[in-house]
Amino acid sequence: MVDPKKITPDFFDDGALDPVDAATGRSSPAQADRPPKRQTRTKSAVAKKKAGFYLSADLLNRFNLKFYELKLAGAAIENKSNLLELMLGYALDDMDKGQESCILQASNPG
Repeated sequence: MVDPKKITPDFFDDGALDPVDAATGRSSPAQADRPPKRQTRTKSAVAKKKAGFYLSADLLNRFNLKFYELKLAGAAIENKSNLLELMLGYALDDMDKGQESCILQASNPG
C-alpha cells in the first residue's frame, strides 16, 4: 500500500494550479475561458505605499478604539488606512494655515 503522504505531486501536470500564477494573480488557461472581472475605479484605487513609523501604544489604542466606534456607529469608513489618511489629510491642511494652525499653536506653547 502506498502512503498518500509520500506521493510527490506531478509538477508538469497541466490540470494543477501554478503556484506562481496563483501568487501573482496571472490568469491560467482555465481562467482564460471566463469573462474578465469588471474593474471599478474607487478612491482606494490610488497608488499607495506602506509607511514605516512608530506610534505610542496609547495613541494607537485611541485610534483603534475610535475606528471601531465609528464602524459601530455606521460611518462609511472602509478600513483603518482610509481613516488614517483622512485624519492625516485634515492635520496637514490645518498645518498649511501657518500661524492660524491649531496643531502648530498646540505644539508651540507660549
